[in-house]
Amino acid sequence: MRTLRRYLATEITAATALVFAALVMLFAFFDLVEQVKDLGRGAYNMRRVLTYVLLLVPDHIYWLFPVAALIGTLFALAQLAAGSEYTVMRTSGVSTARFAATLASIGLLFAVLTFVFGEFIAPPAQQLAQRLRSQAITGLVAQEFRSGLWIKDDKSFINVIQVQPDTTLKGVRIYEFDGENRLRSISFAQRGIYQSNRRWLLQEVSQTRFEAMATSVRQIAEMEWQSVLEPDLINVLLVKPEQMSTWNLYSYSQHLKENHQKALRYEIALWSKLFYPLAVLVMMVLALPFAHLQSRQAGVGAKIFAGIMLGILFFFLNRLFSHLGLLYDWPPLASAVMPTVIFLSGAMGMMWWQERR
Repeated sequence: MRTLRRYLATEITAATALVFAALVMLFAFFDLVEQVKDLGRGAYNMRRVLTYVLLLVPDHIYWLFPVAALIGTLFALAQLAAGSEYTVMRTSGVSTARFAATLASIGLLFAVLTFVFGEFIAPPAQQLAQRLRSQAITGLVAQEFRSGLWIKDDKSFINVIQVQPDTTLKGVRIYEFDGENRLRSISFAQRGIYQSNRRWLLQEVSQTRFEAMATSVRQIAEMEWQSVLEPDLINVLLVKPEQMSTWNLYSYSQHLKENHQKALRYEIALWSKLFYPLAVLVMMVLALPFAHLQSRQAGVGAKIFAGIMLGILFFFLNRLFSHLGLLYDWPPLASAVMPTVIFLSGAMGMMWWQERR
């Protein structure tokens, strides 16, 4: 059995690597085409475009791991079935359950790599890519911390505690400095509503001004604020929960709870991060029932197409259940694991049906 496991691991790893190369190159090409339209804006030259595209590759690798493992395993098993090697393995006494366990053991390495990319490589690379792009196009320097989004806009530093889904800003602090880097004023607004042409309407403003020998404080019901910030730019600068590491998701969700804010989106993303590597194992086991099908050379292409469709379905189910969980306030764990449970149930059902035949 050890020899069989080693042989299957070699075939599946080679096939999965080939699929990965094709998919990553395809997605990188799409990213390049998408960024070309911004080429020449500010300091966004071709070198920065290529750097941005390369920094997005780890994130693509993370999300593509289950799909690539499914297609790679399907391709490897289809090739074995076409050469009657799979039939020889089965007639040698290897049961479907034993075969599934072997595939799962091979997939453990892929699951570990998925976790490593999702936790340590993809999040910082994604955030660096967004910062480099925004800084090159607009000249803004931005970073998101627990205290909110911090942005440097010319001689001002801006802190936004929270961005609402309708791009309304909550808790806006503006620190203005003069030409000699001396603090001139601090403004705090409860809300900021975007008007047009980079103009914001700040509401319930408390402004402290620092003059030569005195300090003055005034309350303003509403005031207009001109800034380079725009809703589209803010959405780019903000780190999406799906792009955060597991520890950051846990830490930030606890921070939101302590401040009596809704943390459901971050909790769903947290559970999804924890269970996503297991989806790689499920996808590899799901490929096994297809090896039982009669396979001539023309059938290999059909199986690969089926794998692509299943991978796309899994991706959309993940998105669907995340949105449904947010919409209907489902338990975060249920929203995160339901797609994986559905596919695992489908794999088990297909293997049970084929064993009964």
